[in-house]
This record gives sequence, C-alpha cells and structure tokens, in this order.
Amino acid sequence: MRARTAIVCSVADQGVAALTNILVLVAAARLSTAAEFARFSAVYLVFTVLLGVSGAHTGQPLVLRRGEGDEVRGACRSAVAFTLLAAAALGLPLAAVCLALPGATPRTLAVLGLVLPVVLGQDATRYAFSTLHLPHLALACDTLRLAGVLGALAVQPPGTPAGRLVLVWGLSALPALLLSAALLQRATAGTPLHPGDLLRRGHLGRRFVVEFGVGNATSQLSVLGLGAVGDPLVVGALRGATTLFGPLNVLFTSATGFGPPLLGRLPSARHRVRATATLASVLAATAALWAAGLALLPEGAGRSLLGDTWPTAAALLPATGSQYAAMAVGTCGLLALRTLDPRTTLPVQVVFSLVSVVLLAAGYALGGMPGAAWGLCLGSVCKAAATWTGVARLRRRAAAPPVPLSADAARPGHRGP
Repeated sequence: MRARTAIVCSVADQGVAALTNILVLVAAARLSTAAEFARFSAVYLVFTVLLGVSGAHTGQPLVLRRGEGDEVRGACRSAVAFTLLAAAALGLPLAAVCLALPGATPRTLAVLGLVLPVVLGQDATRYAFSTLHLPHLALACDTLRLAGVLGALAVQPPGTPAGRLVLVWGLSALPALLLSAALLQRATAGTPLHPGDLLRRGHLGRRFVVEFGVGNATSQLSVLGLGAVGDPLVVGALRGATTLFGPLNVLFTSATGFGPPLLGRLPSARHRVRATATLASVLAATAALWAAGLALLPEGAGRSLLGDTWPTAAALLPATGSQYAAMAVGTCGLLALRTLDPRTTLPVQVVFSLVSVVLLAAGYALGGMPGAAWGLCLGSVCKAAATWTGVARLRRRAAAPPVPLSADAARPGHRGP
C-alpha cells in the first residue's frame, strides 16, 4: 500500500474507533435512567483504563517492529493471542468475584469481565494490521464493529439496565473479532506463536504502561484535585475546553499508535526525524486553525455544544488552543524518540507530567481558571522542548564518527594508562 493511502486508512480507522466510543456513551445515555447511565459510565471508565493499559503493553511495542518477515508476522499473532489470554485471565476472575458481591454495580462489572476478551482482542488486531502495513483491514473491521454496536444498541428498549447494555455492547464486537481473526490468520499463517515473550524481562510494554499511567493519571487527578480543593467549576471548564479539541486527540493517537510502521518505511533515521518534524508542523498548524475556528463560533452554536459550560470554556480557548499546538509538537517529538530509542521516552513522560501538575497548580493560584489553563499550556511547551532536545542529542550521537583508537590502545591486552 502506498504511504499516502496507508496514512488515510490509519487516521480513518482511529476516527472510526473514537466515534464508536463516543456513540456508545450517547446511546447508553439515551436508553438509560440517570442512575443506570452513571453505573454504565463508571464501568465503561474501567474498560477505558484497561484498554489503554492493553494498548501500551501490547500494541505500542508491536508497531515499533520493522520488517515483513516471519518474525514480525509471528509477533503479530503472539500479541493478539497474548491479549486474548490476558483478558480472559483477568476478566473471568473479575466476573467470579463481582458476581459474589451484592449490588447492581458489581454485577455490571461482572458482565464486563465476561466480555473483556472480545473487546480487548478485537482492539489488539488493529495494532497487528498496522504493523503488517494493512491498515485498510483494520478500518474494515472497525467499521463492522461500529455498525454492529449501533445496530445492537438501537433495538434495546428504553430503561435498559447497565448490565444488559454492557453485555450487548461487548457481544456486538464478536463479528468484528471473528473477521479480524480470519484476516489475521490469513496474513500470518505458519509463523511462530510465542505469547509468553510479552512477559519476558525487558519487554518495552512495561515501560509504556508506566508512561500511560503517569501521563493519564497525573493530568486527571490534578484537575480533579483542583476541583476538590478550589472551585469545582474548574473541572467542568477545563474538561469542556478540551472536549472541543477531541478531533485533534484522534490525530495525536493515530500518530503515536500507528505512525511507527509508516516511519519504518523510510531509509534512515535522518529521514524519519525530518518526517516527524514535518508532521509536528502540520499538526501544530491544524491545532491553531481549529482553535481559531472555535473562537469564531457564535454563542448559540457554542451553547448547543457545551450548554451552560460554553462561556467559561470559551474564555479558555486561547490557552487550550496553544496547549494543543504544543502537544502536537511534543507528540511528534515522542514519536521520533520512540523510532530512535524507545527507552528514552519514560523519563520525559514522568518528569514533565509532574512539571505540568506543578505549573497547573501555580497557574491556578496566580490566575484562577485562566491561569490553570495557561499552566497546562506551559507544561506542554516544556515537554515538547524536552522531547526535541532528546531527538537532537540522539541524532548527534548517531551522526558522530567513531573515535579512532591509538596504536597502543588497539593492541590486544592493553588496559590504558
């Protein structure tokens, strides 16, 4: 597949997957009572965290593999098999424990445990198809997934309990999983299957899981913490502003999750860094244009999107738009680091996630909600600068000629002065 077509298919696939998650929540909200929707949302949040952990441990290391030989195809089979086994090993005990507990929420969690192998296994095949340079197959399977879940939820009666919604949502992924498995088997038949390799010491997935936990937990908890100790409106305002930039999150996720196989086609590290720098410029310009478009929205259109939250969210658009432009540069910097040396991204994520928390709190103390938004922006700027500084350092190290040995040092047995 040509690179341009592969990029279009990868972005479209990520868009379909994101749209599926959004429409599931919309459909559940329309079908449920307020209490049942709150229960469904809590369980769906658990799934979202598990989905992120699965992608970090299994999917992201997989897409960093290069080549098209039996080893890479076998790694794709092993990754999907590991996901299915791990999801079953986690989901079935979760279902057994929750079924023994009283209450509707534990029963809903039990249903999630039963369908966990289906939904996580189907998501793992997306990374496999991307690694195999077959993103159009991932797009086809995710489109079937979208059609299946919307069709299944559309026939549910109003007032459907949360447990039944989770069951219907989970089982609706089964046709897409079966199609993905058949297509993957066709592409990888006869290759070795070693799912245990994903548990070996030194597997990159462990580092990426820590990155996921640090990057997501710190940002979520810091905003919630400000709402708890300060003005609760800060949570709604910041969440409302970032919700408006949801399409950009799809692009960022596409870049980090499915960019490495496309960059792997380039002949050298210099070409890969140049491509990620160009991508950073394009995404940053897109973020700026998106922010400008939102700023020009009439108040009526804004209220139709966010309701009464619109005025406070609109006041944060300059800071949030600047933050997303910096996030675009930082995301591409992390992408470049992962293609050059995947082990260098963890310190950056840990340090600058904590820096963002400090700047968020300091900004709120100095300037209220606008100050908090600008603090987040400054944190993203610092993180972007750190990633590209690391890229430049790795580029210089790779380009530096080897230091010649002296005549004495070149002699066998020489131990130096």
